[in-house]
Amino acid sequence: MPSAARVLASALAGAVAVSAHGYAKGLTVDGVYYAGYDVTSAPYQANPPTVIGWGTSATDLGFVAPDAFSSGDIVCHRDGTNAKGHATVAAGSKLYVQWNTWPESHKGPVIDYLANCGDAGCETVEKTSLKFFKIAEAGLIDGSSTPGVYAADELIDNNLGWMIEIPSDIAPGNYVLRHEIIALHSGGNANGAQNYPQCFNLKITGSGTSSPEGVPATELYTANDAGILFSIYGSVSSYPIPGPALIAGASAIQQASSAATATGTATPAGGDSSSPTSAAGSSSAAAPTSAAASTSAAAAPTSAAATSAAPTSAAQTTAPASSSAAQASASSGDFLTLSTGSAPAASSTATSTASQPAQTTKAPVCKSQALQEAPSPRSLSG
Repeated sequence: MPSAARVLASALAGAVAVSAHGYAKGLTVDGVYYAGYDVTSAPYQANPPTVIGWGTSATDLGFVAPDAFSSGDIVCHRDGTNAKGHATVAAGSKLYVQWNTWPESHKGPVIDYLANCGDAGCETVEKTSLKFFKIAEAGLIDGSSTPGVYAADELIDNNLGWMIEIPSDIAPGNYVLRHEIIALHSGGNANGAQNYPQCFNLKITGSGTSSPEGVPATELYTANDAGILFSIYGSVSSYPIPGPALIAGASAIQQASSAATATGTATPAGGDSSSPTSAAGSSSAAAPTSAAASTSAAAAPTSAAATSAAPTSAAQTTAPASSSAAQASASSGDFLTLSTGSAPAASSTATSTASQPAQTTKAPVCKSQALQEAPSPRSLSG
């Protein structure tokens, strides 16, 4: 029986027009929140604030298609421009990347890279010269239902955010963190995958000596890679995460939300790292939940996922107390069910997605692509 939240989402369908996709609006470092590039406002400001997130012209919150994998757009999103500041983080620390929203229908992997910018810093580096090495990846979590549960689903369940650990042995220096979701709801079609690369400037401190060899972003993927040209519909027991192999020593970490207790200011190029500017309890972050599961393993996941893994929204059996997790469907253009605001903690009575029957509802149509398959969006499950 549908939960109250699902009933509410259905009632809102067709009545609320929302933007279809999302962007990483900032990240939390040791309890301090640093704003990223706000693509909904910064492009229209004469003097936008100095932030740690790279700029982009993707005001439609759109994506980079496979036919642009060899262009500079794949580095840090469309027409990506250097962030003018950076955040300082110690090697071995965990970062929490906060998204503004993400559509439940846009299932796929979450992948994280670093690239060393050199002594001059990331504020002026030529983006196509950056060589990225993979520090984390997560793909299929549970393939027992159709479509399965992917890392993007867990990102939604963890308050629309993703935890990343900076390698403890990484050499100190200036780095670009490249955080990416690849949406596969149209991945079974040629040029159908959707990449959403998000970049942040970091100054990593420590005494490590590891300097992994990377590859240019324009060489990370090809349009015909098994994990790019991939249908999430039908029987799926494993998913080949695209891109280069994980660096040596990379390990899985437990996904959870992270609360910010202060707001930090980006440090401009050549400047010293500054203290947090204000104590500000994060309204968009929540305490880690015990239901969060580790998904960043290097090994390819299989369908034998444990039922205690981070559950999907379809597995929740009680309605959230707050309306901040209300979901809505766009009435025109991108017609997608979104999860916005703060995601509720997973219900302790969650059941395995393996018990959910396959659906036959047609997938929503995404703005720049017409789906040619008949998916069953997670948002329409019981």
